[in-house]
Amino acid sequence: MKVALLISGGVDSSVALRLLLEQGHDVTAYYLKIWLQDDFSFLGDCPWEEDVEFASKVCEQAGVELISLPMQNEYWDSVVCYTISEIKEGRTPNPDMFCNRLIKFGEFGKKIGGKYDKIASGHYARVIDNNGVFSLGVSPDPVKDQTYFLAYLTQAQLSTLLFPIGEFDKKQIRDIADKYDLANKKRKDSQGICFLGRISFRDFIRQHLGELKGDIVNIDNGKKMGEHNGYYFYTIGQRSGLGLHGGPWYVVQKDFQNNIIYISNKDLISEKERTTFEVTKFNWISGTPPANEKLRVKIRHGARFYGCRLEINDANNGTVTIDHPEKGIAPGQFAVFYDGDVCLGGSVILN
Repeated sequence: MKVALLISGGVDSSVALRLLLEQGHDVTAYYLKIWLQDDFSFLGDCPWEEDVEFASKVCEQAGVELISLPMQNEYWDSVVCYTISEIKEGRTPNPDMFCNRLIKFGEFGKKIGGKYDKIASGHYARVIDNNGVFSLGVSPDPVKDQTYFLAYLTQAQLSTLLFPIGEFDKKQIRDIADKYDLANKKRKDSQGICFLGRISFRDFIRQHLGELKGDIVNIDNGKKMGEHNGYYFYTIGQRSGLGLHGGPWYVVQKDFQNNIIYISNKDLISEKERTTFEVTKFNWISGTPPANEKLRVKIRHGARFYGCRLEINDANNGTVTIDHPEKGIAPGQFAVFYDGDVCLGGSVILN
């Protein structure tokens, strides 16, 4: 088939390229430049140049054309603005969810205009084709599995995708990179949010939301303990960076409407472990909710699953009951549902 491969300069997508070629596909590699718009380049050096250098070496070695495709404007409109808006509203954003649905497997597909049979990427996930009905299967590597970040894909999108490394674990991918002597075979995995590059998330937020002086208040006695520069710089459970004596202090609550950070000497978060939470804005990859109420759920990326019961009401919101108490369940995070090893889709946590 004619395949458009999204290549990042990392080892996973580079190995995906070699696997596609082994399978006999006609591959063109695309690097999506989704870093900040030029107007925001003062935040630091562009990280994409090093990525493109590695991607170029890998493609040159394989004899594959590499096309660099600028998509900063689309990324800004779809993903960065969402991230800033969620933080401003006191919620926890997950930019990767929307990067996958709206950019990598959305706007990119429109730009290449149907010239390819499939779009491929280096995600740790599997596409399962059951007589034209497509589902999303987990990868054998529970730590690297990326189905959590792909839970907002649609049936139509999944039908066009290939995940060549989805049947492998990370060690096997490194072994394949060694076999082909890839230029990036020892390159470390990227961390953090892709559009920030080497810029800290805190500096990015300061640039876009500025500083907003507010009170730090002891929740146990109502006493003002100090001042902060904006509620959006703090996360629930945080215990460093407060600059206060008499600690340890924990951030236990945020009043974003009045710009107040509440702290305590006690780790009240562990006392707030719970087994139920509300969700909304469902996306079901199959197009319909599951018939089975007993599922598995992830509330963050990683290997940890919870057994759960999902009850959906008439307003298309839901109540999730998990089988083990958990802390740190925050509004704006995503709850992603599984039936066995199949990712069914996701939802946004309300409270």
